[in-house]
Amino acid sequence: MDDGAKAILEGGPGDLRERVVPAEPSKTEIKIPFQGGYEHFTATPRQRETPEGRLPVYEWSSRTEIAE
Repeated sequence: MDDGAKAILEGGPGDLRERVVPAEPSKTEIKIPFQGGYEHFTATPRQRETPEGRLPVYEWSSRTEIAE
C-alpha cells in the first residue's frame, strides 16, 4: 500500500470517529472494524477537499458482524 494514500468516508455510524483513513488506490472497498463488526465503504467517482488534501470519497454500503 502507498503509505500516503488516504480516503474520506461518508455515511455509516455517526459515532465513527475516523473519517480520513488509509486507502489502497486499487481497492474498491474499505472495511473498518467498529463495535463488534465491520463497516463497509465503497469507492465513488467523487473527490473532496479536506485538510489533508483532495481525497477520494468512499460511501458507506453495509455492515457485517464479526463471526465468533
